Amino acid sequence: MTENFVLLPTPRHITWLEGNFTFTDGRLVLLDSRQPQAVRFAALRFCTALQQHLGLNWELTASSAVPAGQVGLTLAIMPEAVAHPEGYRLRIIPEGITIQGRDAAGVFYGVCTLIQLVQQAGGGMLPCLDIADWPDFPARGVMLDISRDKVPTLETLLALVDRLASWKVNQVQLYTEHTFAYRQHPDVWKDASPLTGAEILALDAYCRERFIELVPNQNSFGHMRPWLIHARYAPLAETHGEIQTPWGNYKMQGPFSLAPEHPGSLELIRSLYDELLPHFTSRQINVGCDETIDLGQGASKAACEARGVGQVYFDFLMKIYQDVTRRGYTMQFWGDIIIQHPALVPQLPRDVIALEWGYEFDHPFDAHGAQFAAAGVPFYVCPGTATWNSIAGRTDNAIGNLRNAAENGLKHRATGYLNTDWGDNGHWQYLPMSYLGFGVGAAYSWCLEANGALDIPQAIGRFAFDDPTGVMGAIAYDLGNVYQVPHIPRIHNSSVLFHLLQGATGGERFKEVTVEDFAGTAERIATILARLGEARMACPDAELIKREFVNAGRLLRHACRRAQQLLGASEDTAALRADLEAAIEEHTALWLARNRPGGLKDSLKRFEALRQAY
Repeated sequence: MTENFVLLPTPRHITWLEGNFTFTDGRLVLLDSRQPQAVRFAALRFCTALQQHLGLNWELTASSAVPAGQVGLTLAIMPEAVAHPEGYRLRIIPEGITIQGRDAAGVFYGVCTLIQLVQQAGGGMLPCLDIADWPDFPARGVMLDISRDKVPTLETLLALVDRLASWKVNQVQLYTEHTFAYRQHPDVWKDASPLTGAEILALDAYCRERFIELVPNQNSFGHMRPWLIHARYAPLAETHGEIQTPWGNYKMQGPFSLAPEHPGSLELIRSLYDELLPHFTSRQINVGCDETIDLGQGASKAACEARGVGQVYFDFLMKIYQDVTRRGYTMQFWGDIIIQHPALVPQLPRDVIALEWGYEFDHPFDAHGAQFAAAGVPFYVCPGTATWNSIAGRTDNAIGNLRNAAENGLKHRATGYLNTDWGDNGHWQYLPMSYLGFGVGAAYSWCLEANGALDIPQAIGRFAFDDPTGVMGAIAYDLGNVYQVPHIPRIHNSSVLFHLLQGATGGERFKEVTVEDFAGTAERIATILARLGEARMACPDAELIKREFVNAGRLLRHACRRAQQLLGASEDTAALRADLEAAIEEHTALWLARNRPGGLKDSLKRFEALRQAY
C-alpha cells in the first residue's frame, strides 16, 4: 500500500509503521490550547478536505477535556520538539494523528501533507507512518508576470495561491511594470486592466492566511517603456532612438530605461513606492533594475564614459536602496547587471537580496552564486518554468534549469529560490502550462534530496490537475517536450514553433531540418492530446483546461504546417489562414476565461505577421 502514495513535495524523511488508521465520522480536531487561532486555518483546511474526499465531518476544539478516543487529529506548535523553522512532524498511529510544528507555518505544512494523504486514502484508511520534514530554502517563491500582456483576474490569482500554498510555497510576487492602478498616473495603465489597491489588500490577506508573503514588485530602472512612451514621462528616458542590444545583431526602438542622471527618475520611482507599498504587509520589495540594455546610449552617455557603465548603474541602484531602506524595507533586485561588473559586487550592502536569474538548463548558477557568496551578499536563485516563447513549455529544459538552481543554491547557501513565469512576446501560454514548472520548482526548493527522483507526471497529474490517473500530468510533460523538433538547433529561451507562429521563416535554423521532421512533430502532438479522454480531472476548471490544451496543440500543429509550407511542401494557404483564424478566436475566449481584457489587443497583434504571410 505504501509504495502507491505520491506526495508533492515528497517529505524529507518517511518511516512507514505497522498498522492503519481508519477515518470515522464525528471525531474532533484538537487545536493547540496555547495558540488555537494560529492553527485554526490549517485545521479548517483539513476539515474541508476530509468532507470533500471522504464525506466525513470533524469539529474543532481547543479543549483537551474531551472523552478519550474522540480526538482524531491533534495540532500543536512545539518548537522544543521540531528543530527547523517551518518544519513539522506528522505521526499516524491506529489511535489518531498528531502534527507538531516548529511554528504555525510548520503545522500548516504538516496539514498540507496530511491532506495529500487523505486524497489517496482508499477505503477511508491510511497506513501508520512517521514523517519528519523541513525545507531546504527559507524563501520558496513564485513570480508571475502580469505586465506582458496578461493580467489575471483576482479569482485566478486566488486559485493559484491556494494551489501553491498546498505545495509549501511561501512567497509570491507579481512582476509589475505598469499594471498597478496608480491613482497619480492613470494614463499609464488605463488600457491595461490593472490590479487595484483594494485587490492587492484582499490578495495579501489571502496569502497571509496560507503563510505566503506577497512581496511587492515594481520595476524601477529598465523595462520602463510603458511609462516612457507617454509625454509626461518621456524626458526621463535614457533614449528614444534605436537601441543596440546585447543579443547579437538584434536592435530595438527606445524608450526602454530611465535616465539615471535625471533627478526626475528617482522622484518618479519614489512616487510609485508611496502608492504601492502601503497595500502590502511584506517588508520587502523587488525593485527590478534588470536588463538596462540602453544605459550609456543616450542621456547618460557622458556619465558612463566618465565613470563607467557599471558605476552609473550602481550609483542609481544605491539611490533606490537608500529610499527603500529609509522606509524600513529590504530591497530585492535582479542581479544580471551587477554580476557583469564583478568589482562592484563586494560593494553591495549586506542587507540587499540579489536575484540571480537564468532560464536555461546550463545557466551558471554555480559561478554566479559563488561570486555573491564570496562577497557576503544574500541572494536567491531564480530559475523559470520555461513556458514563455513556447506555447506549451519546454519540459526537459525547465526540469534541468530548476534542478540546477536548487543544487547550486544549496551549494552556495542562497537564502531563497524564486521560480519565475514570464510573458515575453504576448504571453501566449495558458496558465496550466506552467503548473508542471511550478510544482517541480516547489518540490526542488522544499527538499531537493527527497524530490530528486520525483515521479513528475504522476505528482503533477494528481496535485496540479486533480487527476488521480496521472494522465493529465503525462500530457503536460510530453506536450512540453515537442519544442525539440529533430535537427533544429537549440534556441535560447524559446521554441522554433513559437517563432513560426510569430511570423519567423526559419532562416539558418532550417538548414538541416526536413518536412518529415515537422510532420513527425505534428503527429506526436496529436498522439499526446488523444489521451485527454483518459484524464479524470476533478478540479472545477477541468473542461477549461482541456480546451486550453487542445488549442495549444492546435497552435503547435499549425506551426508545423507552416514550417512544412516554408520547406516546399504543398499546403493550402487559404486552409492555413482559416485554421489560424479559428485558433485565434478560441485563444481569445480562453484568455478572457482567466484574465482581464487589458493587454489582449496588444498580444493578438503578434499574430499579424503570420496573417500577412497568408
